[in-house]
Amino acid sequence: MTTSPIPSPPALSAEHQRLQEANQGVRHWRRWGPYLSERQWGTVREDDSADGNAWDAFSHDQARSRAYRWGEDGLAGISDDQQRLCFALALWNGRDPILKERLFGLTNSEGNHGEDVKEYYYYLDSTPTHSYMRWLYKYPLNAYPYDDLVATNKNRSRLEPEYELIDTGIFEDQQYCDIEVEVAKAAEEDLLVQIGVHNRSAEPAALTVLPTLWFRRTWTGDADRPLARAAAGAGGEPVIEAQHPELGTFQLHCRGAAELVFTENATNHERLDNQPNATPYTKCAFHRYVIEGDPQAVNPAREGSKAAAIYRLVVPAGGSAVLQLRLAQGGGDAYGDFDATLRQRRQECDAFYAAIMPSTLDSERRRLFRQAMAGMLWSKQFYNYDVSRWLQERGVDPLDRSRSGTQRNGDWPHMHMADVISMPDKWEYPWFAAWDLAFHAGAFTVVDPQFAKQQLSLMLSHRTLHPNGQIPAYEWNFSDVNPPVHAWATLVVYQRDAALTGQPDRPWLATSFHKLAMNFTWWLNRKDVDGNNVFQGGFLGLDNIGVFDRTESTQMGGTLDQADGTAWMALYAQNMLRIAVELAMEDDNYEDYVQKFLLHYLSIADAMINRTDGEGMWDDEDGFFYDVLRRQDGSSARMKIRSIVGLLPLCAVSLFDQEVIERFPELSTQLSRFLDRHPNQPRLLHDTRLPGHNQRHMMAMLDQHNLRRVLAIMLDPEEFLSEHGIRSISRRHESDPCRFVHNQQEYIVRYLPAESDSGLYGGNSNWRGPIWMPINVIIIRALVNYFIYYGKDFKVEFPTGSGQWLNLYEVAEQLTERLASIFLPDSEGRRPVFGSQNTFQNDPHWQDHLLFYEYFHGDNGAGIGASHQTGWTGMVAAIMNYFASHDQDSVLQMGPYA
Repeated sequence: MTTSPIPSPPALSAEHQRLQEANQGVRHWRRWGPYLSERQWGTVREDDSADGNAWDAFSHDQARSRAYRWGEDGLAGISDDQQRLCFALALWNGRDPILKERLFGLTNSEGNHGEDVKEYYYYLDSTPTHSYMRWLYKYPLNAYPYDDLVATNKNRSRLEPEYELIDTGIFEDQQYCDIEVEVAKAAEEDLLVQIGVHNRSAEPAALTVLPTLWFRRTWTGDADRPLARAAAGAGGEPVIEAQHPELGTFQLHCRGAAELVFTENATNHERLDNQPNATPYTKCAFHRYVIEGDPQAVNPAREGSKAAAIYRLVVPAGGSAVLQLRLAQGGGDAYGDFDATLRQRRQECDAFYAAIMPSTLDSERRRLFRQAMAGMLWSKQFYNYDVSRWLQERGVDPLDRSRSGTQRNGDWPHMHMADVISMPDKWEYPWFAAWDLAFHAGAFTVVDPQFAKQQLSLMLSHRTLHPNGQIPAYEWNFSDVNPPVHAWATLVVYQRDAALTGQPDRPWLATSFHKLAMNFTWWLNRKDVDGNNVFQGGFLGLDNIGVFDRTESTQMGGTLDQADGTAWMALYAQNMLRIAVELAMEDDNYEDYVQKFLLHYLSIADAMINRTDGEGMWDDEDGFFYDVLRRQDGSSARMKIRSIVGLLPLCAVSLFDQEVIERFPELSTQLSRFLDRHPNQPRLLHDTRLPGHNQRHMMAMLDQHNLRRVLAIMLDPEEFLSEHGIRSISRRHESDPCRFVHNQQEYIVRYLPAESDSGLYGGNSNWRGPIWMPINVIIIRALVNYFIYYGKDFKVEFPTGSGQWLNLYEVAEQLTERLASIFLPDSEGRRPVFGSQNTFQNDPHWQDHLLFYEYFHGDNGAGIGASHQTGWTGMVAAIMNYFASHDQDSVLQMGPYA
């Protein structure tokens, strides 16, 4: 398998050296990182309700007083990789009703978007080992408008925009402070923390800052109970000494702190349920001490499982204050090398990114690249969920199938995770999502391919993969289905890792292949209802894109043959075939798999295109693919929605070099035999036997003629092509909505470029018009592969109707530029991602801090949905890196693109 070379730095940078040491197990540079959640309340793990309504069962208001069971959260939070010892900030501006210990946002039912964080914070930098990290938070100086945000959002319809924090006017006249946190590692377990408080207002700002250190509640009795207590450092400086039976002893040096306070990480039952407390010192003690002025809230013995240093600041107008702390094992002078080490880690971070970013990127694209990767790296989180124990805590025997099967995730008693996992984001989605993670892995290969491999392996480990072969979807329902993209991600990571290291990791690839084969078989057995190689099942990843909830198509009088689901499976078979070829090059035992997955691909492709028992998914009149509803009376109907559902078959394309055909001649023989048995096959499917540019061979769902037809639709500005990428639904449905009538009820899908007007899947995301980064990346990957096969002379009109003709590499490059343009200043200096919000666009303290949203407005590129979903939106850095590192000739020379 040909790999795509990525230029390596001429000399190993300090951060590359740390990565190498961590990968070899010599030094544990990844042990500490930004592994705290930003929201642990409202999660399934913490839900003890009878009805499974996690949002209402554990509220933001309860979070300050109720000890968590499965994880912790905080502002700029860091911890060890088992989250035993945690550090984060707490803040008070003298006016807020509660201590700001965690971010605030709406629950699912509280707004027209729901599940939405109502704070402004930014991930500005991070190295892959977290040897240097930088985070920024905008903290208002007036009382935070909790009630106003909830009430106003609740009263807005789905047709109105969200009511955001900045809309309340709280940032007018610059009435806020920038809280900037930098973390630098002097050694693996020696962390320097610098907190900069920058007053942007024209008046002095009184602020209380509480750097907080605490233990996650893992103990059951005094024997294994960790303890934090007051101590003194060199020169009598205040120190919090934290002793843990597994971690050992750490000291938090708190330079210049006014005082140290201590309490227990224990629930305040008196406040929550009017029951007596086991200890007078509870989780909310610092709130009571600082805001309510209750001296009895904290432990006078100056010890406990939660501790904080208190800094009472008065920051002059336009001025700054700087706090320095150090969390380390051992004593000595905590500050002699502090400034020099922090400065050195900043420089090493700069050198690391300078080495991996192509020199052709300008300053704005470098900013985009760096903040995208920072968001990816900050979105790691310690994820702790032992399903068997979780069920037992709810009175359910995990082995009693009559009961456990009716409980959420009751079919997953084997699942036990206590791992650092890449999250979609750490507030709105503070849990792993399987298909998001597959996309994340591709982006992580740019900075840390070893972590990317570990993440994919985790999804296929015995602790996660179901015995029946299913990959868990996400915390709310592990048994739901996400698009099967893990084989593709495995290929991407394998190729890029090999290109970077020069050492293809075939043992990892082989292990992954066998687990993926189990998952592939699960799809065949569970999601192909009729055994016809046509797939159903919801594919939640596309949420509300259909006329109705596609998981519930039986309620619409039949089953739904899904063009996207079947296309994903065709690509899955292609990727398994490519992996089998790679392994068979050195191990003959994999040759049978080469034949097996070729036959799977051909069977799936043929069923999708040439189904004979009713209407197929391909509409030859329109030149497009559609889902097909197959009714119980034997009739069928195409669901004629122009959406990415019909574009995904375009993406089922993979290439082979001629050497593969020569090494495995049975491939051509088997293909010929299949075509002889299926004489209708060639009318659409590309003939894999035909050699293209440089004698390469292509598996594709579309022949050249129909490829052009689909591309003409996709690249039409009145259909899918936006100035900022490919839309999820054609713009034609704005004036011509798709209508479907069932049982005298009309269902309508219209083009909605921003928020959804539908309550499907909670109504908190929208696939009916906006631009979604992962699908755009899959499309760009496909276009590059078509280019590698057809070469420079195959051209299409771009945009459709413009009279401008480009080859497919140029089209892919143009689409990449459109995606990047979402974040880059336009000719007027405005970033489309910020929409019409003038503060974000024009204020020098805001305009260069990027947010990586869940999706983007289909017409103007404004950020929509979750505001910190850097997970897969951060992929913009990876594809931007690819096109900045290569040209057409080098791509044609390198060959197949994973």
